[in-house]
Amino acid sequence: MQDQSTKRMKWWISVGVLVLIAALIFGVKSYMNASLFTVMKVPEFSLKDQNNQTITDKEMLGKVYLVEFFFSKCPTICPVMNSNMRYIEDQINDPNFGIISISIDPENDTPETLKNHARKIGAKSPNWHFLTGDRTYIGEIAKKFDIYVGDQKDKAESLNHSGEIALVDKDGNIRCRFGKDGMPILYYSGLNYEDEAGTKASLVGKYHPDREILIEDIKKLLR
Repeated sequence: MQDQSTKRMKWWISVGVLVLIAALIFGVKSYMNASLFTVMKVPEFSLKDQNNQTITDKEMLGKVYLVEFFFSKCPTICPVMNSNMRYIEDQINDPNFGIISISIDPENDTPETLKNHARKIGAKSPNWHFLTGDRTYIGEIAKKFDIYVGDQKDKAESLNHSGEIALVDKDGNIRCRFGKDGMPILYYSGLNYEDEAGTKASLVGKYHPDREILIEDIKKLLR
């Protein structure tokens, strides 16, 4: 009788341990899905926008916004990124949401040129700022973001850049979600892909997995 009671007790203990482990795993996954990782403070910036107004990181406090690097004459990934940004702009109809698009070709991207570019791609929000300024200064900003922009000393490579997008919260912190491996993704991709998993970038790809999760995370930060 005592052996049977002991076996029953051990069985219930085993069940309890399994339930606890399952709850912990579920809790960690739920936390990762609901919470956004803080990468770092957004680097300071002060640049002129398409309306020739000075826009700074401090002026963007109180808004959730995206940061990308681009240039208006870019024939490759920039039109794709602009299209995805336009889609996000349409989906997030909130006065506390903004977009910062920093040109890496400031010699050509004057405020007037950027104003025409904004009109051309159909940018609507007054909080979408296309910024320009000193080339060296912009390169330093990109390095602080740790977003790739080509070496400015080599003209042939100077206009290469990453398709990454930074998500910034109302307090000026760069935020991101956790990836499937449990690690923070740091930045979101503004590119299109040939596959739903987002493993092969393509200028004509019909999949854009990061665009949808970026919209989800923007909405989290706007609440």
